[in-house]
Amino acid sequence: MRLKELRTQKGISVPKLAEMSGISRRTIQGIEKRGDCMVSNAIKLAEALNISLDYLCKAQEG
Repeated sequence: MRLKELRTQKGISVPKLAEMSGISRRTIQGIEKRGDCMVSNAIKLAEALNISLDYLCKAQEG
């Protein structure tokens, strides 16, 4: 999952993404650390970042 990469590219902080997605900061931090999450959370994050679920879930490049 490319959450941290995409979030930082868009200049969005973890607290801001939490506000945009309705997912707690702690949960977002855990997702970024582990690289996986529940599908329901991935959908909310993709919608908040205005990207497709497929794009969010692709493996990080580099």
